[in-house]
Formats: sequence, C-alpha cells, structure tokens
Amino acid sequence: MYTVKDILRSKGNDIWSIAPQATAYEALQIMSEKDVGALLVIDEGKLVGIFSERDYARKVILRSRYSKGILVSDIMTSEISSINPESTVKDCMALMTAEHIRHLPVMSNERLIGIVTIGDVVNQIISDQDQTIQQLERHIKKTTG
Repeated sequence: MYTVKDILRSKGNDIWSIAPQATAYEALQIMSEKDVGALLVIDEGKLVGIFSERDYARKVILRSRYSKGILVSDIMTSEISSINPESTVKDCMALMTAEHIRHLPVMSNERLIGIVTIGDVVNQIISDQDQTIQQLERHIKKTTG
C-alpha cells in the first residue's frame, strides 16, 4: 500500500504559506497566484493554522466582511489535524473524510514537510486501482492464454 510519503514524492514538497498578521486579501492573492485552495499559516517557523477557501467563504463573504481589513489570524482554522509521512493513503483518506477536511499538513518529528490535498489522495487511489487492474489483466491473459 502506498504512503503519504509516496504522494509527496510524486507531487513535490512545495509549501505555500502566509503569516497570521497578513490580511485575508493578501492570502487570497497568493492562493490565486499559486492556484491552491489553502495556505498554511506559519508564525516564527511554527505551523499555527490553515487558511482555506472555506474559511474565507464562511467567515468573510457570508458575514459581509471586508477582506482587506481582516487578518488571517482572525479567520484561519487553528485546530489543525496532520498526518505522518509513513501513514497509508487509506489512513489519510479516512482522516480527511472523518474530519471533513481537504488539506492536510504532513509532519515528521514535529517538522512540517509538506501538504496533501483530497485531490492528491484521490489521484493516488485511482493510480493504485489502475495498476491493480493491469496486473489482474496480465494474470488473466497468462492463465487463459
């Protein structure tokens, strides 16, 4: 079974982040430039939160607030789940499903080493299934042909 480390190996360890003192507007600009749905919030080298499109929609737009006047720290999600790079893709999917999250920081020895998204996990599962199907097809051809 594939692990979170395998996902990071194939997608890379790029981490897009922002400081908690930045504005929501600045965060949205970075998210747009990088084409990502969330930024990790880092303060003095420590992961302190995550700022996502969901945070913005629920805590700014729906409350008719102004994004240039709101700090990331005021609307970020500060209770963060994370996963170990040795965890299986199945464990990762289970955690994301149970916690209703789409972005999951990857931590190793309390050090941030990457982030996986629900899209990364789904792509890995599809790839695994494709490989299994190909192996089964080869096996069937060998035994019947």
